[in-house]
Amino acid sequence: MRIVLQKVKNANVKINDKTVGQIAHGFLLLLAIKKGDTKAQADYLVDKICKLRLFSDAGSDSFMEKNILEVLGSVLVVSQFTLYGDCQKGTRPSFTESEEPVKAKEMYEYFVEKMKANIKRVETGRFAEHMEVSLVNDGPITLILEK
Repeated sequence: MRIVLQKVKNANVKINDKTVGQIAHGFLLLLAIKKGDTKAQADYLVDKICKLRLFSDAGSDSFMEKNILEVLGSVLVVSQFTLYGDCQKGTRPSFTESEEPVKAKEMYEYFVEKMKANIKRVETGRFAEHMEVSLVNDGPITLILEK
């Protein structure tokens, strides 16, 4: 399981020019499921994301002291199977490491539900849809998490 986490001031995802998910400050998570990924991996990553100290105290000079729970941040989760694209050979990426769609969707939905159990506001894109994602990266802070 691979996640690109971006700390954002705001983010949204659109399908056919209609906003389907939108948050203010928090995290945009681009989530890819690899063949063989487990619920235990999803649990670990949800816990890690909730505990990451990437936020500063309002009105202070502190740097990365608070986690998303402490600042009441939101999360936007977008499925992104292309994070497992292998570009080492040829000119077209291979996606052989990505989980097949039915299993990937189940794992994606499990991850989202676990995130919703921890974070008050969780928005999503739509699995296997063509989406347009917009964001204002805060920092900029972008991390890659993998388990």
